[in-house]
Amino acid sequence: MPESALGRWLRAMRDARDLSLRDVAQRSGVDHAYIYRLETGAKESPSDDVIDKLTTALGSAPRDAEILKFLALNTNVDPSLAEFAVVDPTVTPSQFQMLTTVVNRGAKADYATSLARIRRFMDEEDEGDG
Repeated sequence: MPESALGRWLRAMRDARDLSLRDVAQRSGVDHAYIYRLETGAKESPSDDVIDKLTTALGSAPRDAEILKFLALNTNVDPSLAEFAVVDPTVTPSQFQMLTTVVNRGAKADYATSLARIRRFMDEEDEGDG
């Protein structure tokens, strides 16, 4: 089955809380089979209502919920970027969104280097505003 960034993010959120598909389904009122299809990438672009139910059921931190909502609207995000942001909880939603626009011309994505550049740019912008 194809993987998706949304699926990886959702699965990581569920795993972090040690919940089964059925646990999340029961808490959210969303069918466990549909959640499974979202996690595996067989389904994409869930409605805002479904995303809200899932984030509530998972007790998501605002960062996790915001990134999940972004991924529901942007289905072309590289799944490895979602994995990178799961592992590095310091990646903010705005930095994550900026990372989705980075083009790696033929090279393997180096999200850590790109993130460092984005952070430097953001710091320079903040200094210019002050």
